[in-house]
Amino acid sequence: MNKNIINRVLKESKYIIDKDKTIREIASIFKVSKSTVHKDLNERLKLLDKNTYLDVKQIFNKHIDSRHIKGGESTKKKYLEKNIYI
Repeated sequence: MNKNIINRVLKESKYIIDKDKTIREIASIFKVSKSTVHKDLNERLKLLDKNTYLDVKQIFNKHIDSRHIKGGESTKKKYLEKNIYI
């Protein structure tokens, strides 16, 4: 694996652990695609550092568990702004 990729994977993993950001936010910050971040943190990190991978996996699972709640809140906010939701 290229040194630049290794460095990026390690930086992304440290960032997600420290800041608890989503894949989209990390992709925006590191100027790469969501697919790249996903591959970095799910596949490449597993090969580089198993313990960090497990920490990142816990954060992913937490984000997945709360995803439906965030979607519902966004929809509610959208309709409240349009004065349709009662």
